[in-house]
Amino acid sequence: MSLVKELYEPYVLPARARISTDPVMRRLVDPAIEPAVLERFFIQYHSFGVYMTEPVEGWIRRTGQRCLLLGLDPIGKSLLTHSKHEAGHHQMMIDDVRLLVRRWNVRRRAMLHAERLLAQHPTDAMRAWRQLHEQTLAGEIPAGQIAIEFEIKNLSLVLGPHLLSNVARVLGRETLEGLSFLKQHVRLEVGNMDTNTRMMEELLQVMPENARALAELGAEALDIYLRFLGDCLQSAEASLWIPAEAVAC
Repeated sequence: MSLVKELYEPYVLPARARISTDPVMRRLVDPAIEPAVLERFFIQYHSFGVYMTEPVEGWIRRTGQRCLLLGLDPIGKSLLTHSKHEAGHHQMMIDDVRLLVRRWNVRRRAMLHAERLLAQHPTDAMRAWRQLHEQTLAGEIPAGQIAIEFEIKNLSLVLGPHLLSNVARVLGRETLEGLSFLKQHVRLEVGNMDTNTRMMEELLQVMPENARALAELGAEALDIYLRFLGDCLQSAEASLWIPAEAVAC
């Protein structure tokens, strides 16, 4: 049995179970969801997502540097290489926002403004997301960043295909053109999961005594990200109750 399954997963499986049982997740993959709600959700997801995604390259690079200082050379070098692959991903979200907003404005009465959407204040979950990464980097187990990444990549694998399928059903396949960030990450995670698992295995070989702490970090990351998705849905639904002439964003 792998160290991930033996030492790590028992402590993170309850958090993973929420992916399929959380009411927000079930709503987003429900074919009966109102088309305007699903469309507006993805506009909000990408708008808020820039705040969530922009620091990722730096977080991974800094984790790699700290791992090198701690003598974890193979892990540190892998992270430094991986950080380069994350460069500019927030720009994909910005591009998706602009495309989705243009498509919305052609078909809906309530006009949206991409730049105002991108300038929205972060929610509590979004601030907690950044705080979790910064505290992990400054803490005793900076390599906990690997567990955070591991769980969010698993979330992309589990939830992403269902979301994309529901978009095609509810909004039409043409809407997928505005979801380049999500499509790319689902595709990449399928190819990268072996690499992610290998890195977790290497980490647990070095610090098996920290397996539970790593799992708790991964579980906390999942909890925050699910809260973030809930914020996106709540904001989408709230915006649709505002009279069209009063919509400013």
